[in-house]
Amino acid sequence: MIIPYKDIDPDTLNNLIEEFVTRDGTDNGYDQPLEQKIESVLKQLQQGEVVVVFDPNLASVNIVPKNTVAAMDGSH
Repeated sequence: MIIPYKDIDPDTLNNLIEEFVTRDGTDNGYDQPLEQKIESVLKQLQQGEVVVVFDPNLASVNIVPKNTVAAMDGSH
């Protein structure tokens, strides 16, 4: 289920993005300061390149490329 990022409290969204960019296994290929990483993901959200999704089966929230969600929706 896609959660519109504008519906998420700004502090909560910032915490979600921060957790996403600092998550173990995240490899963006280069080092950036944390604030730049957060700004980059926020910009991608604003441009619709990535979306916030909630998985009710796992009770988890994630940020994924929009085309990934479309592919998952098509497989159901």
